[in-house]
Amino acid sequence: MKNRKLGPFDVSAIGLGCMNVSHAYGAPPDRETSIKLLNEALELGYTHFDTATMYGAGANEILVGEAIGHRRSEYTLASKCGLYPGKDGPRDIDGDPQRIKRACEESLTRLKTDVIDLYYLHRLDRRVPIEDSVGALAELVAEGKIRTIGLSEVSAETVRRAHKVHPVTALQTEYSLWTRNAEIAVLKTCKALGTTFIAFSPLARGFLTGRLSLAHVSDLGPRDVRRSMPRFTPGNYAENLKLLDDVKAVAEAVGCSMAELALAWLLAKGEHIVAIPGTTRSDHLAENARGADVDIDQAQVARLDAIINERTVAGPRYAAAQQADIDTEEFAAAS
Repeated sequence: MKNRKLGPFDVSAIGLGCMNVSHAYGAPPDRETSIKLLNEALELGYTHFDTATMYGAGANEILVGEAIGHRRSEYTLASKCGLYPGKDGPRDIDGDPQRIKRACEESLTRLKTDVIDLYYLHRLDRRVPIEDSVGALAELVAEGKIRTIGLSEVSAETVRRAHKVHPVTALQTEYSLWTRNAEIAVLKTCKALGTTFIAFSPLARGFLTGRLSLAHVSDLGPRDVRRSMPRFTPGNYAENLKLLDDVKAVAEAVGCSMAELALAWLLAKGEHIVAIPGTTRSDHLAENARGADVDIDQAQVARLDAIINERTVAGPRYAAAQQADIDTEEFAAAS
């Protein structure tokens, strides 16, 4: 697989978002299957694995440590702090410096490693100045417990403020054909600062693969996070499905799958962009890896931009309560 720069690291242009094997999209696969999948990813050339304390309340970090901890030299390891399972609600956002440090120690234990290559603040805690949270991360770098610092779901202004305290190696947020908020300011800011942009959900939580039917969406289980997302309500999803016929035509012209095309489009948006799709299936793992090797020209990029964008997608990215936790610029339209 082609590589791209992630701070001091050379990583596969397509990394693996590990969340799916523990959390968020219904019942996860059994442990043996998940361990096999993570090792298959290494064999396919994935060298960037992304996890977090929040995923399965630490279970995902434990799984990653057990599955591929013995192959630690073969990949760049990213994890996150600042977002935790809630005591009185679904989650707890906490950027307190002392909690960040405790969380790092706990993550190191779960991951069976002495150092985390890239450690993110998972969400901005509006009660704590970003300078204080990043200051704690900088101390962890000085102590040799983490190598680099990342931020997740923050605005261009926040990343600029953070970067003044300590270089921000990566900024992670959702980016795909149907979630284009990063194009307002964050992508340009990352490029200017030398910060790698990490795109999560680059396949739009399955939508851009063309395999997620209206019947499937209408029957999502209670543990599937898409149930609460406005774009996946039956009415909005039926409208969004109409966009895919033209996307399929572009994929056929290029000679690749729709998933491969969506990843190729994203990588074509900038050399400083890396994608981390997640999956629980070996065939999808291999398909996503192939996306790094699909070349599309600027005319095809423009065609895709015209088909799916913030004006053509039905429904906002998140419901209002979820969006309130996000420190990102928002399109005034559907995005």
